[in-house]
Amino acid sequence: MSGVWVFKNGVIRLENPCDCHVVGSTGRRKVLVHVPSNEVITCYASLERKLYSLGWERYYDDPQLLQYHKRSTVHLISLPMNFSRFKSMHMYDIVVKNRNEFEVRDV
Repeated sequence: MSGVWVFKNGVIRLENPCDCHVVGSTGRRKVLVHVPSNEVITCYASLERKLYSLGWERYYDDPQLLQYHKRSTVHLISLPMNFSRFKSMHMYDIVVKNRNEFEVRDV
């Protein structure tokens, strides 16, 4: 049994978020959205295409992580290998390093 335990109004329940949604600290589901295309990022392949188009390159320093580096900056984006472990903190990291390109939205 996998999912996320949510405590709300004195009741605890198990939620099973799909791979494309992440539950944030407020208990609301979050999605990463590519603003120019209004596309919800549902997998790493989709995210990688967007990052490559913005000048990010795959960085192979740590086999436990997916990492991207942009040559013109000191920024490094580090993500868990499994997309199901992609959390809102990873989304906000991408947003901060790619202003006006991505947003984190409530579902």
